[in-house]
Amino acid sequence: MSLPTFDELWQKLCSGDESVEIEAKRADEVGKSVLSTVSAFANEPDRGGGYLLLGAARQENSLFPEYEIVGVRDPDKVQADLATQCREVFSVPIRPDIQVEQHNHRNVIVVHIPEAADHDKPVFIKSRGLPRGAFRRVGSTDQVCTDDDIAMFYQARGQRSHDETALPDTSLDDVDARALQEYRRLRVETGTESELVGYSDEDLLYALGATAQVDGRVCLTVAGLVVLGKAMALRRHLPMTRVDYIRVEGREWVPDPDKRYQSIEKLGPLILTIPTLIGQVLEDIPKAFTLAEDGVRRRDVPLIPRKVIREALVNSVMHRSYQRHQPVQIIRYANRIEIKNPGYSLVPDDRLGDPGSKTRNPKIAAILHDVGFAETKGTGIRAMREAMEQANLSHPLFESDRERDEFTVRLLVVHLLSPADWQWLSQFKDCNLDNDDARSLIVIRELGAIDNAAYRSINHVDTLTASGRLRRLRDAGLLEQRGKGAATYYRPGGRLLAALGTPTPPEPLRTDTTALRSESAPLRSEFDGLRSELPDPVRSQLANLGRRATPEELDAVLIALACWKPLSLEELSALTGRATTHLRMRNIKRLLTAGRLRYLYPEEPNHPDQKYVAADQGGAA
Repeated sequence: MSLPTFDELWQKLCSGDESVEIEAKRADEVGKSVLSTVSAFANEPDRGGGYLLLGAARQENSLFPEYEIVGVRDPDKVQADLATQCREVFSVPIRPDIQVEQHNHRNVIVVHIPEAADHDKPVFIKSRGLPRGAFRRVGSTDQVCTDDDIAMFYQARGQRSHDETALPDTSLDDVDARALQEYRRLRVETGTESELVGYSDEDLLYALGATAQVDGRVCLTVAGLVVLGKAMALRRHLPMTRVDYIRVEGREWVPDPDKRYQSIEKLGPLILTIPTLIGQVLEDIPKAFTLAEDGVRRRDVPLIPRKVIREALVNSVMHRSYQRHQPVQIIRYANRIEIKNPGYSLVPDDRLGDPGSKTRNPKIAAILHDVGFAETKGTGIRAMREAMEQANLSHPLFESDRERDEFTVRLLVVHLLSPADWQWLSQFKDCNLDNDDARSLIVIRELGAIDNAAYRSINHVDTLTASGRLRRLRDAGLLEQRGKGAATYYRPGGRLLAALGTPTPPEPLRTDTTALRSESAPLRSEFDGLRSELPDPVRSQLANLGRRATPEELDAVLIALACWKPLSLEELSALTGRATTHLRMRNIKRLLTAGRLRYLYPEEPNHPDQKYVAADQGGAA
């Protein structure tokens, strides 16, 4: 293939920083950092690989992305070493395309790492093994693959998805007859009736992937239980698959500790709970009224279109990670609705809304598609944007957070660019704002911050364009830049703060609902009872565990708890006061790797009732 020249890649780098397809490195030798990037470029789906620029580096102590040519002292050695390591170090040989060029009389190397075939992924560093040796390219960073990443790669190889996992302790008695009847009714109503509708219940469930056979007996799969299972069976096997609908006063999470929140919890088969949830949310949204076609009767219409609410809710339960024992949350604030589901998006941020769909849960998605709840062609996000635009509302904001392993949709209950908004914006007319800038400032006014992904989402521009426009607003004094690289975001600058009448920048409205997750009504009493059973030495350790405890101190408490009795991730989170994602990613994985913790069910790491025990404690029989 013909590689882009160094000059072409250099121009992209300098104008838009490192990205999902470009990485700059000094690289006088091929070290761990280069190998991690090679793995990430080879693994990232549907990107065609990526480019390494060796001999280029970001300037030290530079607040903004400014790069310089440092050159490669011995380009022959570096390219030979890289080719050798790509052939020998990884789980499959990688064949990079390498070119050496000169720039300002210095040697630079352009390397194209091709994307690996699906049957070769995940590509990992053999000496590190899985998952620590496999990486994905997320923005401008190389990140260790999560369990969901590994599952996605194996799924693409033809392996079974998690929602096809059989649950041996279930049976056909755990199917909700009302849910199965509703499935049949909806198939007929939506015009998608097929020969399946004429099948017996047992044959229909098997055809849908809702059942499987284990040791000669029929049991439900994760998909079957989640979509069609009785609430009692869900509470017994997958209690955290519920959906929490929470009303919060004001614009921030729990602004008044005396008026915390109101929570409604739904746990039942998705076929029955999805319509109930949609109705509940629509009932709470402010209404506008129109006159019916006869011009006499008044008709109240939710400000946020029903189609948008339906797509957001269905996507949250369809694409969530069912390996995470954490509920979906719908949080209703005064100015917005936030829908959070465990599991980051498998589609890259800059491709959200493009045709094509990736799902963790193909069986669940197929059943919801059968009954008209979901589309499976990747057009849902585009439909949401169009519906919000037609309603003169801000486009939905999407945030995929790999560190927290969650996906968030924010729907502002605010008309976009109303006459009042234009009047407010008129005080910045000397800044020559266009419509994209205006929309962005309205979003910042409501949410307190904006980043490149949010700007792209509301204005349909590419990464480089968004970066340039945000920097222009920063240079005009309207925004203040925070963070670096992929973590860059913008808060109100001095001039915007003055217009808002705010002496100090408001904190960005990124809701930390860790407390909510562990304090939901049905579970609070269980966790309180757990605390009361703690042995005195362990209770003392917990009492002395401060919020700023070192990782070693937290590790010691986790080991002490696991020595006491097997505990789930949610129980450890509640007892230590740490977020489940924080514990899983920063502590538990490390302790498992070091052999200090063990799974209660070592043969099934994703067992729905998985718990952790200290290394010297026994596992399940």
